[in-house]
Amino acid sequence: MSRMEGLRANSSQFTLEGEPFRILGGSIHYFRVPRAYWEDRLLKMKACGLNTLTTYVPWNLHEPERGTFNFQDQLDLMAYVSLAAEMGLWVILRPGPYICAEWDLGGLPSWLLQDKGMQLRTTYPGFVNAVNNYFDKLVSVIKPLMFEEGGPIIAVQVENEYGSYAKDEKYMPFIQNCLQSRGIKELLLTSDNWEGLRYGGMEGVLKTINLQRLSFGAIQHLADMQPQKPLMVMEYWSGWFDVWGEHHHVFHHEDMLAVVSEILERGVSINLYMFHGGTSFGFMNGAMDFGTYKPQVTSYDYDAPLSEAGDCTPKYQVLRNLFSHYYSGPLPEVPSPQERRAYGPVAIQQHLSLWDSLYFTDKPYRSERPVNMENLPVNNKDGQSYGYTLYETTITNGGTLTSRNNIRDRALVFVDRQCVGSLDYKTHELALPDVQGEKTLSLLVENCGRVNYGKALDDQRKGIVGDILLNHAPLRGFTIFCLDMKPGFMKRLMNSGQWKSDFKSPSIPGFFQARLYVDGPPRDTFIILPGWGKGAVFVNGQNLGRHWFIGPQHFLYLPGPWLRSGENQIVVFEEQKADDKILFAENPDHGKTSDVYKLPFCSLL
Repeated sequence: MSRMEGLRANSSQFTLEGEPFRILGGSIHYFRVPRAYWEDRLLKMKACGLNTLTTYVPWNLHEPERGTFNFQDQLDLMAYVSLAAEMGLWVILRPGPYICAEWDLGGLPSWLLQDKGMQLRTTYPGFVNAVNNYFDKLVSVIKPLMFEEGGPIIAVQVENEYGSYAKDEKYMPFIQNCLQSRGIKELLLTSDNWEGLRYGGMEGVLKTINLQRLSFGAIQHLADMQPQKPLMVMEYWSGWFDVWGEHHHVFHHEDMLAVVSEILERGVSINLYMFHGGTSFGFMNGAMDFGTYKPQVTSYDYDAPLSEAGDCTPKYQVLRNLFSHYYSGPLPEVPSPQERRAYGPVAIQQHLSLWDSLYFTDKPYRSERPVNMENLPVNNKDGQSYGYTLYETTITNGGTLTSRNNIRDRALVFVDRQCVGSLDYKTHELALPDVQGEKTLSLLVENCGRVNYGKALDDQRKGIVGDILLNHAPLRGFTIFCLDMKPGFMKRLMNSGQWKSDFKSPSIPGFFQARLYVDGPPRDTFIILPGWGKGAVFVNGQNLGRHWFIGPQHFLYLPGPWLRSGENQIVVFEEQKADDKILFAENPDHGKTSDVYKLPFCSLL
């Protein structure tokens, strides 16, 4: 059914259904929040006085293999947007195809990188064809949710911060046409940070700005670029993300409140990025690389108004108080907090070495030269996207192993299955012990997360991406195992009779199994692993994410809906050192913090 006029940007104020309208928005990514909690998080958004939900759409989850689409269960975008409508929230959709989002490769599928000449985010034919196929499917899902069809989507963002990339002037008009030619008629927007705003705009597409502080006259600058147009901060950064090996970032609510108040006093529309960050479950975190590669942690708490586990923080309370002045009538009540439990410690009962687990991988691939993850003939020939890859070859002498920076991102090195050291972006050389006769050299390489922002997107192939030298001679004759630890592999592993209960010499790297018995209804909890080193944790087959003793993250959020009453299976994949137990906590300990408001923006990057 057709409705009145949708969101329009024809004067200095937005109008919706012909009436003046101010967007008070917040970002919650459906793919970072367990589906059972979508309703709780959206109710809390509504109760804070917001009127609009914004979300990215991650192409790499919706099309994990070329031509294979998934919009079910946790990825049921239609259900998520429909739920927002039921709550009385409008929706701004940000379908990319590139989304940044501190998400592996900015949401682009890694199979795009099988093409050695790929130029992402340009009108390169291989990229254009893939985007067209994806948008054919995506638009068929989202079109019935548009305002003009009776749905809640009032605006759609064209790409994401392209002004900071700007490699092809024909690209943004191509994405605009991808939407409009498939029947999207709602208001189109772009969003850019201060630097990216310099990039030329497009006819009929409204520019918006992303920022955290009101420096450089940023909003006035936007107003000067678009006179007599509504002003909007599309991403008001309510906190910041974390990277391994640095402190947890915080943005104090007093500092944030002062800026948000000023934005609202100036009549500007706002979207809080993030309102609720959630979790980059599994191996989906991104990374930064502005000269130094820095992978992001699993938690996407972001110091947002709603914490990773959905708690209303002091930031939430001050924002609710502020937004209440812009809300007609009393605000809806805030839903009561979810109960949490610190379950008692559970003992490790069995272990299985990495080497014994190789029987449960897909058939290994033999190649004279090393092959990067994305070009391995696995997953219906669409390559390996995430996790670990094991490369094995034979050596007959020790000496100097040189990576020439071809290890992406981190490798444990073994001679006859004994660990002799590691290689990564900092360490490019390793001394191998002298050997007698033939020995097996193994490199267990981890994709720690593909870069999600900046000019280096085309260079995000993982695994071993070029020659590795032993005493200046390139190694040859590899056997390569894909260890992406997908559900099928984990199931075969769990059902195998190979697990050992003898702990005299637990094998590292390896898998360690424990059972958690839950009495009564399951509750949210946090797993903590004080005596462990580095790896990943799986609960009832779900990959919770990575653990690494260097921090700042020393916990993994375990949502209650992923547990069951009775027995639950926990598996820790561990690379370095194992403990004999797994602990639980009711609240996360974020450790040392760093105040983003006191740091220059460039130091965050």
